Amino acid sequence: MARSPVLALARRELRGGTRGFRVFLGCLILGVAAIAGVGSLSRAVTDGLDAEGARLLAGDLEVRTTRQPLAPEVVARLDAMGAVARVARMSSNARAPATGRASVVEIKAPGAGYPFYGGLETEPGRPLAEMLGARDGAWGAVADRVLAERLGIDLGDRIAIGGETVVLRGYLRAEPDRANQGWQLGPTLMVAPDLLDRTGLLGLGSLVRYYYKVKLPSGADLDVAKARLTDAYPDARWSVRDRTEAAPGIRGFVERFATFLTLVGLTALLVGGVGVSNAVRTYLDAKTETIATFKVLGADGATIFALYLGQVLALALVAVAAGLALGAALPFVLQGPLAARLPVPPAVGLYPAPLATAALYGLLIAVAFSIWPLGQARDISAGGLFRDAVAGARRWPRRRYVAAAGLAMALVAGAAVGLSTLPVVAAVFIAAAVVALGLLRLTGVAVERLARALPRPRRPHWRLALANLHRPGAATGPVVMSLGLGLTLFATLAAVEGNLRAQINQGVPERAPAFYFLDIQPGQRQGFEDVARSVEGVTTVATTPYVGATIVALDGVPAAEADVAPGGRWLLQGDKRMSYAARLPDGNRIAAGQWWGPDYDGPPAISIDRDNARALGLDVGDSVTLNVMGRTMALTVMSHRLIDWSDFGFNFIFLIDPKTLEGAPHPYIGRVETAARGADERVYQAIVDAYPAVTAVPIGDIVDTVSSLLGQMAFAVRAVALITVVAGVLVLAGAIAAGHRKRVYDAAVLKVVGARRRDVLAAFVIEYLLLGAVTAVIALALGSLAGWLVVTEVMDLDFTARPLAMVATVAASLGLTLAMGLAGSWAALGVRPARLLRAA
Repeated sequence: MARSPVLALARRELRGGTRGFRVFLGCLILGVAAIAGVGSLSRAVTDGLDAEGARLLAGDLEVRTTRQPLAPEVVARLDAMGAVARVARMSSNARAPATGRASVVEIKAPGAGYPFYGGLETEPGRPLAEMLGARDGAWGAVADRVLAERLGIDLGDRIAIGGETVVLRGYLRAEPDRANQGWQLGPTLMVAPDLLDRTGLLGLGSLVRYYYKVKLPSGADLDVAKARLTDAYPDARWSVRDRTEAAPGIRGFVERFATFLTLVGLTALLVGGVGVSNAVRTYLDAKTETIATFKVLGADGATIFALYLGQVLALALVAVAAGLALGAALPFVLQGPLAARLPVPPAVGLYPAPLATAALYGLLIAVAFSIWPLGQARDISAGGLFRDAVAGARRWPRRRYVAAAGLAMALVAGAAVGLSTLPVVAAVFIAAAVVALGLLRLTGVAVERLARALPRPRRPHWRLALANLHRPGAATGPVVMSLGLGLTLFATLAAVEGNLRAQINQGVPERAPAFYFLDIQPGQRQGFEDVARSVEGVTTVATTPYVGATIVALDGVPAAEADVAPGGRWLLQGDKRMSYAARLPDGNRIAAGQWWGPDYDGPPAISIDRDNARALGLDVGDSVTLNVMGRTMALTVMSHRLIDWSDFGFNFIFLIDPKTLEGAPHPYIGRVETAARGADERVYQAIVDAYPAVTAVPIGDIVDTVSSLLGQMAFAVRAVALITVVAGVLVLAGAIAAGHRKRVYDAAVLKVVGARRRDVLAAFVIEYLLLGAVTAVIALALGSLAGWLVVTEVMDLDFTARPLAMVATVAASLGLTLAMGLAGSWAALGVRPARLLRAA
């Protein structure tokens, strides 16, 4: 069987080693490993959640309702489906009479049969009903150990909740459905359902959530059972979840965060693509004589193109395989740390889909960035190739190669958007990366032309450095593109993270209340304000009414059928707290429509936060149908508001005109600010002692939780962004290495005419400092612009420049450029002129 001469030549060429392709290999390996690793890690976590779905849900189905338990007829239908266990859950306060300490807790009252799946572990390990039941004249409780530490008590001590007292009989070691319940304000305190009914905590407006866990008979079809239940009650105000949807918060966060990190990894691969192009061009430059010889011997352009494209693809396959191996190993490496932080261990294994996606990206990037230099070499004549070794002339390849490169890039963008769970975000991200690459490339061209147009400096060091910026084969364009994109991403992340931290760390101490107090009953309002004001150090006490309401329809369309953006779906799930006001609250301003004013006497009206109104698809003049405490009412959208959420005031997404709710019973929310040290604890203790059923929400704990989550997210983003910077460094090294031969020749010639090594070194240092400074300026400009857009348009926050991040970016740019440039040029300074000139 005859062998292809092209393949034979390609194999022979590769026997000489891959020295010219080291940057090529490094860039592809880094980018593919990042994408494969993030994808595999995401799948390991979500598959772990899927495998443990029944345990996380503590049942096969879960029906959830807020404020009011399910109607008896619905409970009867659930009983007919299988075994049912009811769980009530709410936030409140717990006090220890023995120590006088108090703490916010998450009270959980599980009924008989809970949990159907998963282990509820307690210490001591006695049956839950026995530990919670009434014995010796007292009810029992099981709590997280952290609650006992906060209250300064131990087993056998008493805890007061509402109007009742319980005995702490055990510690909670494992709660199977904890991750499925979302965020909670305090540690868990389990009590008997009968006791919860006696505490007085279930008053008007109390935010109590009821979960009905259903265990289906063996062999029952889960999808059919769920469909029958939802079809029987199409207008129900409760929600249904099955075991395949357990822990939606964790699942959604992992999927969205993985999408973002994958896009950052793809950016690293795009940066690496510049290195691929440079590496191919450098390799072809070194093969100039070989290509010319092939053409003199009769090889046509197509043969030359196929020969070197075959080598590129072979090396790309090797790099992609290495990157896939590293990415596939990431879940195994992080298995232990992840298992300690997640409610279920990750399902570690090999996942073909994310690995195939990473391989597709890697091969497409390799082809897209290789075709251009290969097409250029294909169309240059033998004589032109020899002249190119000296002149370095370049021209556009044929249209077919330009089209092929463009098609490959379009496929990369299409795959990024089509395979993403957030296609709009992916499209914007890819577009931004392409625009940034284009701007950086144009900047490189502008710098070259400016250096060529400037008058020649009188100092020889500066004259040589300036000439190096625009000479044939100069590294100006590749350096600005590669390092610039990596530093732009880093500057953007620094600006966004810095502004988020500033909002939390600087705004909170000045404006945030010490506590919010929920479920203040109408008859307690005045007493609450008096008690709070009597505490030394309290500066502000305010209360405002609220009601719990469910959105039934949007502009006449039932809520279940309405076309709502993904970001607005949560507004249609369960009760939402709404308020009424005669005057426009502080920190609010009208964005569209008009405010009804204090003397409004028209039809029922509502004002909605602008961003949420857009998510719901509601314009001024549309209607919203609400169910308020069992009463259905249609309200006209009179205005959209812009809300300053950072002031921690009484901010509501929905505000209703006061006449519509006139006479309706409703509880209040209280807001207390303090100025003296220790006043927070004193006011909390005073309110809890006077009104045990009022729930306190400590703002400091919420801020600490958000800050911690932000820190973890920022660390993960910085880790992946670092891959982009490393790829940029590799590309920088390759770009400088591409001009190594010319620098060796220049150094030899300069030495012959009398230049000393330090003179040549000084010229190189000036050149690299100029390149680094230009790259830093562009990265700062693009990074600041991108950060401003994200902070102001996406997060709707005020933007503040982050000078320290800017200085760090400048220093990194100058340091990396200088270090890599000198490392690449040091060998050129040591070459003896006589040996080089004899070789020439």
